[in-house]
Amino acid sequence: MVSIDWKSDLRQRGYRLTPQRQLVLEAVDKLEHATPDDILGEVRRTAAGVNISTVYRTLELLEELGLVSHAHLGHGAPTYHLADRHHHIHLVCRDCSEVIEADVSVVEGFTAQLRESFGFDTDMKHFAIFGRCEACTRKREEAAARD
Repeated sequence: MVSIDWKSDLRQRGYRLTPQRQLVLEAVDKLEHATPDDILGEVRRTAAGVNISTVYRTLELLEELGLVSHAHLGHGAPTYHLADRHHHIHLVCRDCSEVIEADVSVVEGFTAQLRESFGFDTDMKHFAIFGRCEACTRKREEAAARD
């Protein structure tokens, strides 16, 4: 179901909610952290004629309008999520590729130090920290204990 907020957000900026924009927004909403290829796959479940360039153009416009946001969670394509969700950082497990969303408040000390030391104001919504999730850490520790 389309969000009435999407319609009004687009109208306020002089755009209309086209079927392609609606399908892309719904796919981003459903898939959460999705690459353009993932979004295309979801959109094509409803509209087989949509191509990847339409998805990219639509994502670019929606990001300019502040409806979606992207993050780089690895070496591949960026992933997109709805921008109206709370601001968060991404914790990416290098072993299982799980993406954990953490509230930006967990890095307040870090961002304050960057501001104080360098006068640098951070944009944490595009931030990803790579490491190992709790489950994968536990598996490694258990494997090491067995060896």
